Amino acid sequence: MFKTIDIKTTEQYQMYEILEEIKRIVSESGVLYGIVIVHVPHATAALTLNKNYDPVVQKDIIEKLKDIVPKDGNYLHIEGNSDAHIKASLFGNTETLIIENGRVELGMFQSIFLCEFDGPRKRKINIKVLEG
Repeated sequence: MFKTIDIKTTEQYQMYEILEEIKRIVSESGVLYGIVIVHVPHATAALTLNKNYDPVVQKDIIEKLKDIVPKDGNYLHIEGNSDAHIKASLFGNTETLIIENGRVELGMFQSIFLCEFDGPRKRKINIKVLEG
């Protein structure tokens, strides 16, 4: 099964939790044992697995990224969003999750986030559920 979900981010830098959408698609697929591949087809957005229990964690990640890769660095890219390209490259655009007994297997406080580094924008997320 292959599905695409659309997300509209609201901030320049944002971590948007997408686990519920992924769980819904896995459930609809009927796959009991397999994997789900989540992919964001954008050069200035990424995906990450991290803690969802405390939203301060997402804020800390974004703030530290601003320190490590500042918006106004000495970049050659003329569009003015080089920092977003670098941040997205640090995180990556794909996550693979295990499906066991029809459920996505994650740690107790773990979730998956779309990481927006050049928003606000409309983003697509591709989700592929494979049985196996």
